[in-house]
Amino acid sequence: MVPKVVFGEGCFDQLTTILSSHKKDKAPFIYLIDDVFETNTEFIDKINLRFNDKLIFVSAAEEPKTSQVDELVKDIRSEFTNLPSGIIGIGGGTLLDLAKAVSIMLTNKGSAADYQGWDLVKKKAVYHVGIPTISGTGAEVSRTTVLTGPVRKLGINSDFTPFDQVILDPELTQGVPKNQWFYTGMDCFIHCVESLNGTFLNAFSQSYGEKAYDLCMEIFLKEDSLSDAESRAKLMMASWHGGMSIAYSQVGVAHAMSYGLGYVLGTKHGIGNCIVFNQLEEYYGEDVVLFKKMVEKHGIEIPQGVCANLTDEQMEIMINVAMGMVPLWENAFGEEWQSIVTPEKLKELYLKM
Repeated sequence: MVPKVVFGEGCFDQLTTILSSHKKDKAPFIYLIDDVFETNTEFIDKINLRFNDKLIFVSAAEEPKTSQVDELVKDIRSEFTNLPSGIIGIGGGTLLDLAKAVSIMLTNKGSAADYQGWDLVKKKAVYHVGIPTISGTGAEVSRTTVLTGPVRKLGINSDFTPFDQVILDPELTQGVPKNQWFYTGMDCFIHCVESLNGTFLNAFSQSYGEKAYDLCMEIFLKEDSLSDAESRAKLMMASWHGGMSIAYSQVGVAHAMSYGLGYVLGTKHGIGNCIVFNQLEEYYGEDVVLFKKMVEKHGIEIPQGVCANLTDEQMEIMINVAMGMVPLWENAFGEEWQSIVTPEKLKELYLKM
């Protein structure tokens, strides 16, 4: 679990104080920042750079890749003799996952692709801080950093992955485009649905999942009663609670199939979950009905026909990637999941998307 977290409007201003006790001699802090902030001088000025600290602006247009992590680690090692004092990720799920992965790979040998899986990391990561600027992914609290590798899309899931410190400032989520706000918020809602309906459910995950689910209902179906500030703060808390829920259980069908979309088509995680979940009434019943009400209420268009022109080879790869997410299927259907989830069934579902 994340050992330290601060929350509240304007708490980003505490960053310098928080980092001061972790500064090592001649060792920089490396900031990985969503490049949408590159021209926001007011925001950048709040980051109190000292000595050889470094800002690296990264595009979040594509899902994070193992090759991207390897390149960032190579560049940091070539520029600095000492290990950094810390890695600070500022942005959405892509930047937070990159920050977690880079902090791990600075102390572990090989490629990030070597660590895609469960509990493969052996050495403690460099100190790392997560600062989300969009809410819903749960990446700020998750023990997973999801990466697309050369042969699969799979997370580095380990006890060394979670951030050492998280700063939750709802002010930073102002100005997020509506579609992106919705898709990422639905990532949180789907986390809760899959956790609460899964076979891995326990009292810990249920308590967090139910709270996040209720917050999502309030935000996305009764939003008219909330001010913008209240809505931002509650979605940030929903994201945190949703991430905590799946940390002690798992996600399910939508996420497993979304990984296939992401690997083959490069579909961003949030929108990919929405595309899949839209077709899962067979498994998640009333929650899919509620999801469709949310889509209608906020005037969101879910892309259609994204799998219509896939080649047979692409479809096979997509199915294999999805079926490789064994813990997700076990959570959804139990140990006998393979009697329910077949390549034929997945193809049928993908062709509806």
